[in-house]
Amino acid sequence: MTISPRANRGPSAAPENRAALIGAARMIFATRGLDAPLSAVAKEAGVGQGSLYRHFPTRYSLALAVFEENADELESIAAQEGSTLSDVLRAITAQAIVSTAFFEMIEIEKTDDAGRHLIDRISSVVESKLPAARAAGRVADCITTEDVLLGIAMLAGALAKTVHDERPAVATRVWVLLPFGPD
Repeated sequence: MTISPRANRGPSAAPENRAALIGAARMIFATRGLDAPLSAVAKEAGVGQGSLYRHFPTRYSLALAVFEENADELESIAAQEGSTLSDVLRAITAQAIVSTAFFEMIEIEKTDDAGRHLIDRISSVVESKLPAARAAGRVADCITTEDVLLGIAMLAGALAKTVHDERPAVATRVWVLLPFGPD
């Protein structure tokens, strides 16, 4: 749904514009990929390109804002009483099915401090759930956080090459191949 441009309300509209840009970018990146034109994001958000670039001077800064919300969601799930590694992996899978752009950006930018920060957040979430998964016999003692992150990268790679409608079935197949996939 395209939002009609609003009258310029000046600085008071900044938080609303930022939220609209992040929401529009999430949708555009999910449907058209991380390389989608930023003009499409501005148009979908109902703001001018000047507003887009005031809030997000680069594509990367916009993508980070979108994907910080994904990391927030994973941390929230991990913080819930009784949540498991399987819960986290199911949430990651759901995010990857909707859009592989999050995982593509992390892979591309993992040497950048901000990209590294996202990887570190996901790594911390996984690491926080591994001891309980090991204790429950769900995950072998030899499986490390890096192994799980590699599995997530494998999932994202497979889904990036899969048409959207087939992604859930492919995700299931990927996790069946790995000894720590969600149950």
